[in-house]
Amino acid sequence: MKKILETKRLVLREMTKNDFTDLCKILQDEDVMYAYEHAFSDEEATAWLNKNLTRYEQDGFGLWAVVLKNTGKMIGQCGLTLQDIGEEKKVIEVGYLFQKAFWHKGYATEAAIACKNYAFQTLDAKEVYSIIRDNNHASQNVAKRNGMTVCGRIVKHYYNMDMPHLLFKAEA
Repeated sequence: MKKILETKRLVLREMTKNDFTDLCKILQDEDVMYAYEHAFSDEEATAWLNKNLTRYEQDGFGLWAVVLKNTGKMIGQCGLTLQDIGEEKKVIEVGYLFQKAFWHKGYATEAAIACKNYAFQTLDAKEVYSIIRDNNHASQNVAKRNGMTVCGRIVKHYYNMDMPHLLFKAEA
């Protein structure tokens, strides 16, 4: 397991196939996945994990396992991905999903700030985004605590639905 980042309370590392069960605690929880409008099936969770393993190889980053330092328990995922926000514009996004039992404890903000700083300091990114459903106020608050402000809106088509999203951005 390749460690990427460390914060006061967390370690962010590349996920492995062995993280599937812990990942499903996130992706298969309807409350956690409300912004996606459905909890994932085993097949969707497998595809999600495999996509991130591919991202590590192709992009050098992806969504990473968020592990509590004091227990070694995977409580979420947070990291950087390349996302489309319009015709021919790809951006680096800070994304995050956590097990419900670990909401409202500052872990998402702590991990997201570390990922933003990694993008600026290690990847030399000039700007970083978070693309968040317009009804996902908790994630919007994390983006705000991460020093991001709303800079636009897009509609993503997912799961046979048009889903309005806000674009949050921070600049180096």
